[in-house]
Amino acid sequence: MGDFTLNLLGLRVFISCIGLVGNALLILSIIQSRFSRVKSYEFFLLGLAIANLEEIIIMNIYDIVTLETTLTVTGSLLCRIFKFLTLFGEIGSILFTVLISIYRYQKLRDANKRVSLPVCLDSFRAAFMVCVFCVMLSVLLSFPVFIINLQGTVGDNATRGKSTCPPDFFQCSKTFCPLINRVFKYVFVTMCNLLPLVIITITGCLIVVVLLSQRKRVASVSKETGLSQSSKKSKGPGLQRSIIAVLAAMGLFQIDWSIYLILQLSFDHTEYPFLVEVEFFFSTSYTSISPYVYGIGNNLFSLKNFINK
Repeated sequence: MGDFTLNLLGLRVFISCIGLVGNALLILSIIQSRFSRVKSYEFFLLGLAIANLEEIIIMNIYDIVTLETTLTVTGSLLCRIFKFLTLFGEIGSILFTVLISIYRYQKLRDANKRVSLPVCLDSFRAAFMVCVFCVMLSVLLSFPVFIINLQGTVGDNATRGKSTCPPDFFQCSKTFCPLINRVFKYVFVTMCNLLPLVIITITGCLIVVVLLSQRKRVASVSKETGLSQSSKKSKGPGLQRSIIAVLAAMGLFQIDWSIYLILQLSFDHTEYPFLVEVEFFFSTSYTSISPYVYGIGNNLFSLKNFINK
């Protein structure tokens, strides 16, 4: 599996480069506006792009560390620091994706009754506080990396090459797997992967239900008033593009993290060490592709938009 792992690593590095450009463009397109004009949705997108960018950069640096370093006292601390930063960016990206999906559903729900009245998260103060909460929760869920048993995860030559810096801190040998490692793994998988996946799936279904109900309502009104359905839809093309972008990003999230969960829970990584690189690939693919989905869907990547700003 050595050639397969190297090929997958090369593909992931290529996707990472695309992700670096995409997230950097998304950040620039948002901060070029005057900060007072940035809406809550764009603020959430900014948080997502920063988390994505941080994860991509640190994950690739961490790859170099796992391939080159040995497990001295300094090397062990270095591994923990880079893994903490990787998990911090990964969790931040997940939490901001959940936040964006919930916010977009709030804006869409009962839009006809509320008209242009703001929702709770439209307040900049509320949006800022929620973002701070996401950052603090990311730190809290990443911090156990500093207290889990590092030696227990490295056994049975489970790491890549000759490195003794583990690419997957959840990985345990068959003969020695401390309780704290197993607790951290299942708490992390439940809180940071499974629960967000469930929330995004439910939110996506609710958004689709609302869209279908609105479409039926527009069709019935069109029949009664004689107005064409296209004239009704033309009132909010930007909102429609934004909703489609959110749904597309949510679909991408569901695919990538569902596969990640299956690999994490169904296979023994000590027997299939190349799966670590597969998991890294799916994690990187979401953080690299999602900024293009959001940027194009919200018209942030258009040349006209950059020129005007």
